[in-house]
Amino acid sequence: MNENNVQEQLKEAGIDILKCMQCGMCTGSCPSGRHTSLNVRRLVRHAMKSRDVLEDEELWMCTTCYNCQERCPRRIDIVDAILKIRSIAAHERIMLPEHKQVIKLLLEYGHAVPIDEMNMKKREELGLDRLPETVHKYPEALDEIKMLLKVCKLAEIIE
Repeated sequence: MNENNVQEQLKEAGIDILKCMQCGMCTGSCPSGRHTSLNVRRLVRHAMKSRDVLEDEELWMCTTCYNCQERCPRRIDIVDAILKIRSIAAHERIMLPEHKQVIKLLLEYGHAVPIDEMNMKKREELGLDRLPETVHKYPEALDEIKMLLKVCKLAEIIE
């Protein structure tokens, strides 16, 4: 495999970022870029040049709103590329600590944000059931979720 196997894996997934002409439409369309250091055009250029993109913290700032992809004049699947690069990074255990924590919570509770007593009270105040229609309300489903996550080998990503 060549030095930048990110490009190779994107190509295998049918995503050709090499079509990018660096027009900046993606960056100008990005709502996250207005509030963070995310520069989609720079991220795509980084992915075109180097596998170091796996270490780029901006990779995790994309909210996957698809604005960039919908406005791209070359019809590049930008968000799909970002998601694929994130997947490659995660499988190489390159993730932010916050994302590892979310995985730990999913593995333990079946939720990224477990519902605690304070959240249950807020739900009641809003006229909602104390528990949402999730594994919190149906604990027997948690075993099924845990089995699915085990089959997906999610725990291996954070080991």
